[in-house]
Amino acid sequence: MLKPIRFVPRNARLPIIRSRLGAFLLSAVMVIGSLIAVATVGLNFGIDFKGGILVEVRTPGPANISEMRSTLSGLGLGEVSLQEFGTERDVLIRIQRQDGDEAAQIKATEVVRQALGDGVEYRRTEFVGPTVGQELIESGALAIGLALLSILVYVWFRFEWQFGLGAVVALAHDIIATIGLFSLIQHEFNLATVAAVLTIAGYSINDTVVIYDRVRENLRKYRKMPLAELLELSVNETLSRTALTSGTTLLALLSIYFFGGAVLADFALALIWGIVVGTYSSVFIAVPMLLYTGLRRGDEASDTAPVPEYERAEREG
Repeated sequence: MLKPIRFVPRNARLPIIRSRLGAFLLSAVMVIGSLIAVATVGLNFGIDFKGGILVEVRTPGPANISEMRSTLSGLGLGEVSLQEFGTERDVLIRIQRQDGDEAAQIKATEVVRQALGDGVEYRRTEFVGPTVGQELIESGALAIGLALLSILVYVWFRFEWQFGLGAVVALAHDIIATIGLFSLIQHEFNLATVAAVLTIAGYSINDTVVIYDRVRENLRKYRKMPLAELLELSVNETLSRTALTSGTTLLALLSIYFFGGAVLADFALALIWGIVVGTYSSVFIAVPMLLYTGLRRGDEASDTAPVPEYERAEREG
C-alpha cells in the first residue's frame, strides 16, 4: 500500500517560533526596502494607469499575435501590448499615451492602421487619458485597502481580535513586498498586477487561517502548555499541508510564467513571488505575532469552550 507523500515529517519540531526574531528582522528589511524602492524608484505603471490608446481589431483569420507585436513595436510609438480576447480573431492593442494633444493620439492610430493594412477590421478605438489612469490607481488602492479591512473583520469574528491583527500584519507584509519587487525590477504594474495582489491576499489568508485553526484547537487541548511551545507545535502540525499546497500551486504558476506568453508573464510573476512570501509570512509572521498581542494561554482558556467531536474521541481513546 502506497504511503502518502509528506514534505515535512509527521513529528517535525522545527524551531520556527524560536527563530522569530531573525524572521522579524528579515521582514523588516524587506518591507523597509520595498517602501524605499517605491518612494525613490517608483512603479513602472502600465497603460491602464498612465493612459494611452486602446484599439480593438478583428483579423480575417486566426490572429498572429507575435507577428503583429513585432510589426507594431517597430513603429516608434513606445510601449505596445497585444492581448487576444473573445475569439482567436479578436485582438486588443494597447499603445502608450503619445506626447502632445489629441491630434498626436489620432496620428498614432493612423500609423497603426497603415502598419496593419486594410485587411483588419477596426471595431473600437479609445483614448485613455491621465485622469482615468489616476482614477484607476485610486480604485486599485481602495480595492486593496478594503480587502485588508474585510479580512481583518472576518478573522476577528472567526477567531479573536489578536488573530485578526496578526493576519493583517502578515498580509500587509505580503502586499508591500510584492509591490516593492515590481518597483525594483521595473516590470509593468497594471490592473492585472492589482488582481494578482488581491489574489495573493486571498491565498495568504487561507494558509494563515488553517494554522490559526490548529492554534485554537491546541489552546483547548493543551491548556497548561506554554504559549510559545503551543504555537510551535501548531505550525509544525500544519507545515506539511502548507508546503504541499504552496508547492503544487507554484508548479502551475511556473508553467504559466514560462509558457503562458508575455501577456500573462507579469501576472504569474506577481503570484509566484506572492505565494512564496505569503507562505513565509503565514508561518514566520502571523503565528509568532500572537505572542505579542495578549492572546490567552491554554490554561487561561474557558473550560466551557466546545470541544470538536474528533478531539473528544482522541481524549477518550
